[in-house]
Amino acid sequence: MNRKKLRRFETILWMIIKGLLYLGIMAIYIALMGTDNIALRQLSRTLGISLSTYVIVGLLFLSIYGKYDVGRRKSKPIIYSLALAVLFTDIISYLQLMIMNTVTPSIYAFRLKNIGLLAAAFILQLLLIIVAVYAGNALFFKLHPPEKCCVVTSSQENLNEIVRGILKYKKQYEIVEVFDYRDKMLLRKLKDIDTVFMYNIPIHLRSEVTNYCYRTRKNVYYNPEIEDIIEMSSEYYMLDDISLLNYNTKGLTMEQRIAKRCMDIGLSLLMGLLTAPIWIVSAIAIKTYDGGKVLFKQDRATINGNVFQVYKFRTMREHVENYSSTDDDNRITRPGRFLRKTRMDELPQLLNILKGDMSFVGPRPEMIENVNTYTEELPEFKYRLRVKAGLTGLAQVAGKYNTSPKDKLMMDMNYIENYSVFKDIQLLFQTAIVLLKTDSTEAFHEEEGKKEYVFRQAEEED
Repeated sequence: MNRKKLRRFETILWMIIKGLLYLGIMAIYIALMGTDNIALRQLSRTLGISLSTYVIVGLLFLSIYGKYDVGRRKSKPIIYSLALAVLFTDIISYLQLMIMNTVTPSIYAFRLKNIGLLAAAFILQLLLIIVAVYAGNALFFKLHPPEKCCVVTSSQENLNEIVRGILKYKKQYEIVEVFDYRDKMLLRKLKDIDTVFMYNIPIHLRSEVTNYCYRTRKNVYYNPEIEDIIEMSSEYYMLDDISLLNYNTKGLTMEQRIAKRCMDIGLSLLMGLLTAPIWIVSAIAIKTYDGGKVLFKQDRATINGNVFQVYKFRTMREHVENYSSTDDDNRITRPGRFLRKTRMDELPQLLNILKGDMSFVGPRPEMIENVNTYTEELPEFKYRLRVKAGLTGLAQVAGKYNTSPKDKLMMDMNYIENYSVFKDIQLLFQTAIVLLKTDSTEAFHEEEGKKEYVFRQAEEED
């Protein structure tokens, strides 16, 4: 079988596997909820509406959390994504079914029934997802050995940074070479490489390598610069018969600002009411532990560089030096360690959102010292202050506590330049994944990891 037919066969195979998984998930819900609802066990309007709702809502939440993309992501992130998508789909479909089962046209006749069946359905669905994901990834990596890849970069520090990410995907990538971008024989040395990673190299050289990879059909990855973010948010434009990319400097429209502010006020009030017991328990735990203040206040930067005081539950001992935390930081109290791990220490920021200092979604509110330091190293850092700081955001969802400032900046700029209300809603739902990730609150390591790959600088041209 030639490569083209093999690729077509594999595409069909994965379509069948995905289809069977999604149908199995829906079938479990219909079968279990149908045990006490005869309309779901026969051709009826209730069955038709329930199936339609499940499909539409399911596709919506799959677009928010992510699909069954084995081979691209690790198993646990895929399981988290599918589980949350299915959970919300089950809940919404269940509520609609209960509404249809309310015969009497009165809100007082509405009842939530068979919650146990709903829970049982989700447990079975979760088991199916776990089996399908682990089996799917195992099959994918059986069919696809790790790609032979190289790293093209400029220093040992940059090499350590990109290798840290690649090594977490050992089944996808195998680093076989490390090159200095100044190597005069670089393109020739890429001949036997499947995939090229470029990290922090000059744009003109990156373009040359990218063109070579496109010409020779090699996979290529590179970290974005501010110019790339602008390009991604541009649109293709024809000026007579001349092809151009058009980027219009823009901010949020009036409609977007109104929608964003209304969402901030409504959600902060709702979340405040729902989390009131957590506020009370947290305050008692903090006060009982050392008798100090419950809330911690600190100056942070928001839109246009304005300074405000951010509120958090205090997680460190009082009167200690303030700097980014490290593993086993002895400044963090026992209640504080739990609050940080679960992100509950940030609940008081709901007050900042109500006051208008922050938004629910936006770049992280940085300490003033960090803003000044990062801006000196990365002049583009000031661009992230074009919108309000946020409780959550792309950098908070996709990044970690110790993600490099530049990588966080690119995530924030991607959010700012591609803003939409739907993107805000998507990030709010995706924040639930952060609570499940064990590495999202990973602190700065006092010792860097082992340098498994050594960068050797190429000789400069005469």
